[in-house]
Amino acid sequence: MAIEVFNRYENKYLLDHEAYLTFYNRLLEYMELDEYNKQHEYYSISNLYFDTQNDALIRNSLAKPKYKEKLRLRAYGVPNQDAKVYLEIKKKVFGLVNKRRTALQLNEAYDFVRTGIEPEFKGYMNKQVINEITYFLKRYELQPKVYLAYERKALFCKQNRDLRITFDTNIRSRRYDLKLENGDHGEPLVEDGQWLMEVKAEKTVPLWLSKMLSEHEMFRTSFSKYGNEYRKMLNNSKIERESVIYA
Repeated sequence: MAIEVFNRYENKYLLDHEAYLTFYNRLLEYMELDEYNKQHEYYSISNLYFDTQNDALIRNSLAKPKYKEKLRLRAYGVPNQDAKVYLEIKKKVFGLVNKRRTALQLNEAYDFVRTGIEPEFKGYMNKQVINEITYFLKRYELQPKVYLAYERKALFCKQNRDLRITFDTNIRSRRYDLKLENGDHGEPLVEDGQWLMEVKAEKTVPLWLSKMLSEHEMFRTSFSKYGNEYRKMLNNSKIERESVIYA
């Protein structure tokens, strides 16, 4: 069964392709590929983020408060109508990330968010998470706002499975055609060949990893996929307004 509750610290780093290859090969001394990545070079993740009409959740998140939260629907690859997907609440409190998710069929997830009515309980669902999402939906009037997809390669520490490092590339987004089943097309969010590395650990990272990050002069960034997409959207809107004014 997929893990449905996560509590961990997440540190992010942006790498060009050369830095990715160098660091990835060093990591293989201590880490091994995710089971899926042992058979496939990458796996595709697609997400649908929900927000209020005036984007209250992402605007609050970008203000860097001590507490922030979001709701998203995640699928692996492009799902069909009966595919299992994951509806997730992600919270961050004083730097600690808490993610809680439940499996649902795609149409169950859409109906749940749209109506706020809990789906009929089935064995693959997490009842506690369903209840938490119901409360979340009562607090916010949500609608699908942005689609985000990317290719991922994931590693686990050989000695401690609580340490996980992921590499995401080809990050793309769209604010139209907001259905997961409609394909993984979108506009690029990062430069070609750029990678987002995330170090995920329940506690502090091991000494060998700290040394490796220092040796390669890697510095943390606050890169948020949804946050950067929102900034990009605002910037594009500003440019469009200015082009109209000065036309």
